Amino acid sequence: MATSEYSPLFLLLLLSLSLFLFLLRRKTAARNRRLPPGPPGWPIFGNMFQLGDMPHRALTDLRAKHGPVVWLKIGAMNTMAILSADAATVFFKHHDHAFSDRTITETMRVHNYDKSSLALAPYGPYWRLMRRLVTVDMLVAKRINDTASVRRKCVNDMITWVSKESRKVEEGCGVHVGRFVFLMTFNLFGNLMLSRDLFDPESEVGSEFFSAMMGLLEWTGHANVTDLFPWLRWLDPQGLRRKMDRDMGKALKIASRFVKQRLEEQQCDKKSRDFLDVLIEFQSSNSEEALQISDKDLNIFILEMFMAGSETTSSTIEWAMTELLCNRECLEKVKSELESVVGRGREVEESDIDKLPYLQAVVKETLRLHPPIPLLVPRKATQDTEFMGYHIPKDTQVFVNAWAIGRDPGAWEQPLGFKPERFTDCKKIDYKGHHLEFIPFGAGRRMCAGVPLAHRVLHLVLGSLLHRFHWELDCHVTPSTIDMRDKLGITMRKLQPLLAVPTLIPSSQYPSLS
Repeated sequence: MATSEYSPLFLLLLLSLSLFLFLLRRKTAARNRRLPPGPPGWPIFGNMFQLGDMPHRALTDLRAKHGPVVWLKIGAMNTMAILSADAATVFFKHHDHAFSDRTITETMRVHNYDKSSLALAPYGPYWRLMRRLVTVDMLVAKRINDTASVRRKCVNDMITWVSKESRKVEEGCGVHVGRFVFLMTFNLFGNLMLSRDLFDPESEVGSEFFSAMMGLLEWTGHANVTDLFPWLRWLDPQGLRRKMDRDMGKALKIASRFVKQRLEEQQCDKKSRDFLDVLIEFQSSNSEEALQISDKDLNIFILEMFMAGSETTSSTIEWAMTELLCNRECLEKVKSELESVVGRGREVEESDIDKLPYLQAVVKETLRLHPPIPLLVPRKATQDTEFMGYHIPKDTQVFVNAWAIGRDPGAWEQPLGFKPERFTDCKKIDYKGHHLEFIPFGAGRRMCAGVPLAHRVLHLVLGSLLHRFHWELDCHVTPSTIDMRDKLGITMRKLQPLLAVPTLIPSSQYPSLS
């Protein structure tokens, strides 16, 4: 009688003990699985203090001791870093699908931006649809060719701005090159996306949309403690989520107004279609796929075009100009090529790019040494994965260190030197994701979809600046004293902006601009 009375309790205790032993064995087995090597970390904080403000550099320094694949604990986040061309080759060729999701920061969750963003959306039907729209309907060769005059107009405006600014400063003092390139690209994407300029650099206030977008770029570029310790999200100790919510809300309202105005226009009066027209036409097609794109998705796509394009372009041009001004032989060589191919009396055109191999080599060498997003957009493991003999748990964050890979001595001779000739000797190496020792725009299924447009813009802008102006460093610096340190925000910019002295080549040599 006593045995039957206590048998349910006995069975419950037995079941609890069995479950405890099962979980203990599972935890021990997981602990015994081989993780990649890495430095020891602090309790709670892990390795976050070892990465500092320049994680791309700190991670590269770990390669000598721990090898090409490094394991870290950054706060509560498991993290793997890929630090060599060989490891990147294995990663993208054999494990691309297993790491096809993104690590999402807290600021990118505001207004569910990450769910609609092409760069951040979960790998699935919506992402595939948006990727196809961009690569098949927007950034195809014909449409890019059709908008060449838009880019030429925006670059001409930039030349005018730089020329006016150079007359305002004291003799020998330079102008902020990166600022003018940023403003130009902002207007460029305004024209490609919305058929309008969105900023006047001579206005102190600027447009409402420009101000809101500058806020988004600033808050996104800040390191956020809540990304490392998710239990602090409710507190928002740095206020970044509140600031992002404010500026994202403003930007989305303005984008919504742009769309509403476009819908009210008589489409038959438009001579050409911009990117917004393509999206609206697809959304209105009543197809089953079109139902996947909401009005909010469309508005967020507009914001993403500006966020993705303006910073990356301006930072790359600033680094290219810096390297050339510190390597005068390279500068004279690229100017000589422009003189020979383009000549005087006309501007650089996009049709000239294929005839300018040294200019292309300068752009490639700049991207090798100064990739705009040095750790790329972090990937995330979608499942437990065996990678190069290591066990990588699901949800592990992955940094592919393009900065380290571009300086990998196992892949490049004299990797720290600025030598564009390495790309004229081997013209086949490109940044389209096929050569994994050179991945400034990423690789695999989630590499940057804007590479075809970036290729045109980078060469047109740099070629035009070099062809229309003679350039010198600001009188306060020399090639040996210039500050080459970088700072990491949404992109990797120069810590101290480049100030360079432009001398405009007489307009009489350019009849189309005189």
